[in-house]
Amino acid sequence: MSATVIENIGLLATPMGFAARSDREQGEIRLLQDAYLCYEDGVITAVGTGKAPAVDQRIDAQSKLVTPGLIDPHTHLVFGGWRQHELAMKLKGVSYLEILAAGGGILSTVKKTRAASMEELADKAEKELRKMLRLGVTTCECKSGYGLSTEEELKMLRTVELLRSRQPVELVSTFMAAHALPQEYAEDREGYIRLIIDEMLPKVAQEHLAEFCDVFCETGVFTPEECRRILVAAQGLGLAAKCHSDEIDPIGGTEMAGSIGAVSCEHLIRCQKSGIQAMKAGGTVACLLPATSFYLGATFAPAREMIDAGVPVAFGSDFNPGSCPCSNLPLAMNIGCYRYRMTPEECLTAVTLNAAAAIHRAEKLGSLEVGKQADVLIWDAFDLDYVFYRFGDSLADTVIKNGVVVYTQH
Repeated sequence: MSATVIENIGLLATPMGFAARSDREQGEIRLLQDAYLCYEDGVITAVGTGKAPAVDQRIDAQSKLVTPGLIDPHTHLVFGGWRQHELAMKLKGVSYLEILAAGGGILSTVKKTRAASMEELADKAEKELRKMLRLGVTTCECKSGYGLSTEEELKMLRTVELLRSRQPVELVSTFMAAHALPQEYAEDREGYIRLIIDEMLPKVAQEHLAEFCDVFCETGVFTPEECRRILVAAQGLGLAAKCHSDEIDPIGGTEMAGSIGAVSCEHLIRCQKSGIQAMKAGGTVACLLPATSFYLGATFAPAREMIDAGVPVAFGSDFNPGSCPCSNLPLAMNIGCYRYRMTPEECLTAVTLNAAAAIHRAEKLGSLEVGKQADVLIWDAFDLDYVFYRFGDSLADTVIKNGVVVYTQH
């Protein structure tokens, strides 16, 4: 591949570094006016200002804003069916856990996912990935967790493998069989946990189907000690730990996850000071999901307390059929800006460098600097404030993944 330069960049905005940023550093980004960016073979080779180097291929940014490609570090991308019938119940005040206890929620999606073929699941997910790409998302984490049996969980993860060859968004797989207790194990919690540890995890590791293992540590789902057993077993097989925690009740999941060095804790709506301290001590990224709080009418995670305590904050869409049927990461980051009272600069870091760190990609993704992969987003905007001011709009002008233009409005 010959060298390419993106020239006539009005403003280049990017966090810097190869690790997550927290405290004041989360909002400290590099701003270059009248800038250019060069890359070759998908790797950034130069970033500067003024006259761009003479190379064979040139992309005119037309004085627009350029940032790293967006990274969504938390989705449940692969699933069967939808759950629009639950909307009326939610509007009447029926809680998530009440819907789950009645056989709805995750268990409803499990039935539809099990009934779908891998090709059907892939077709549905690919359609959503195309939408995400047009919004500027270049990398996406995908969790399993709607199969809840060995065969079906492997089917979900293999669907992600299939999707990698069918579209340009980079996919990162997370195994999450500890998402709910399947109905066939309703009276045998220990049996299901043993199934995950003794059968599912070894097969996932043997086939290299996932990099991470996630668990849902919540009232009525899995306890902190149960989650610890699963995650420690996963770590022993080479899968890094993640944890859904403090979404509904603060039962100690975040504290547990921090104590074992989890890569990220996710949701954190009800996170306590002890959880924040545990994430800080464990080097754990707080992956917040502002669109979920919005959709559920829930409170919002204490993002400012986390940042001020030195915990890196990332944002994800939490796209899923129940608690957040929205794959629009820019909308999520705008909600985060308004409701967490985070600056546009802090929010940019949350969906680029810190999001990359939450999926072990900060060494190659999440910033525009020499040596990083050329994942670049040219916005239909001229400054960062405009991106956050125009909530709900699609402002991606041109999306470049690994040095290749994969979407453009032109």
